[in-house]
Amino acid sequence: MALTRQQIRDSIERAGDAHWEALVRHHTDVYPESNPTPGEVCRAEAERLNTLGLGDDRKLELVESRVERVPPAVSIIHVFQDLERGARFETEPFTGYE
Repeated sequence: MALTRQQIRDSIERAGDAHWEALVRHHTDVYPESNPTPGEVCRAEAERLNTLGLGDDRKLELVESRVERVPPAVSIIHVFQDLERGARFETEPFTGYE
């Protein structure tokens, strides 16, 4: 089953309040200009991970997603659990969403 915007949001929240707040601040701190909303970033990340084949792999579970501000963008790392091997791995940091 492909990843959804809500699953990405949940994974960011599992990483801790600071990660979700970083994503919110990325959008609000540039007012009156407008970076993508947190929901738009979550939707785009779900699409990006699905395109990479990570969303449809039933052997993988999305554990958490870490967000860091790197103005003018954000950097996102996703942590997955390999259910067959019991090992965790992180995606390469993705920087974007200016």
